[in-house]
Amino acid sequence: MDNNLSRRKFLRRTAMATAAIVSASYIKSFANISKTNKHKIFIFSKHFHWLDYTQMAREVKKYGFDGIDLTVRPNGHVLPENVERDLPLAIEAIRKEGLIIDTITTAIIDASDPKTLKIIETAKNLGIKQYRLGWFEYDKNMGIPENLNQIKSKFQEISKLNKKYGLRADYQNHSGTGFGSSVWDIYEVFKEIDTQWLGVRFDIRHAVTEGAYSWPIGLKLIKPFIRSLDFKDFIWDYDAAKHSNMLKGVPLGQGTVNFGEYCKLIEEYKLDYNVTLHMEYELGGAENGDKTITINPETFYKALKSDLEFIKMNLGQ
Repeated sequence: MDNNLSRRKFLRRTAMATAAIVSASYIKSFANISKTNKHKIFIFSKHFHWLDYTQMAREVKKYGFDGIDLTVRPNGHVLPENVERDLPLAIEAIRKEGLIIDTITTAIIDASDPKTLKIIETAKNLGIKQYRLGWFEYDKNMGIPENLNQIKSKFQEISKLNKKYGLRADYQNHSGTGFGSSVWDIYEVFKEIDTQWLGVRFDIRHAVTEGAYSWPIGLKLIKPFIRSLDFKDFIWDYDAAKHSNMLKGVPLGQGTVNFGEYCKLIEEYKLDYNVTLHMEYELGGAENGDKTITINPETFYKALKSDLEFIKMNLGQ
């Protein structure tokens, strides 16, 4: 008998048995999450830019989402310059299908920008309750403390505007070199301002990107400010040409994010807020918000259904 062959069989069977045990443990951890908190699950409309408002709403309803997080920004479903005309049409189409539309994603970072006021006034009149901000970049010609003071002033002005119109703005942590990438900088700013009209959109993918093992510390630090959640996943993919690791989006549960641990913390911290699904992996352009896609729509919908089911399983819903 071939000893090498026997050894390979033994290793393969051992690996399969280990995987089965880990898988069973992983599923059990989800089952232990209570079902007392019902999260509303939204889909990011960026992935439906290839459909009009009515078609998008019908498909989103068909697959069982609670609502839509609508892009109202450059290259979005609704363009800022057309917000007064197009946002009412989009919201009417979405609500006609019985879906929730109380949040939008914008590129707003300046309370004094004329487009900012136009978006907020229109959104308020249509029953929108909150919106996601754009991102602040660090001025390389200034030190970090000076940058934080400047960014704090911008948040204070946005907060005043939000108070006037009764809307809340959420800032998303995002990996990279901008404000919010480390999460600690968000805490340093938010702890010193009135956050009644401001919140954090916690993005687990970007948190894990920047803090592979330390992200739970960042989550605990800013949890008092968290008001909404993003779900997405990724892997590190080595680029031989660039001699470096690159981020690559993957379907939920197939990447680096430990959703078992994350969802336990969501439950423990009672972060029973809206969850928005982002599908930032290869989907024929839908992942980038393209106006046309190069894959069969059924392939997209299969991925959509799989990610939604994963979220519900993780959250015990």
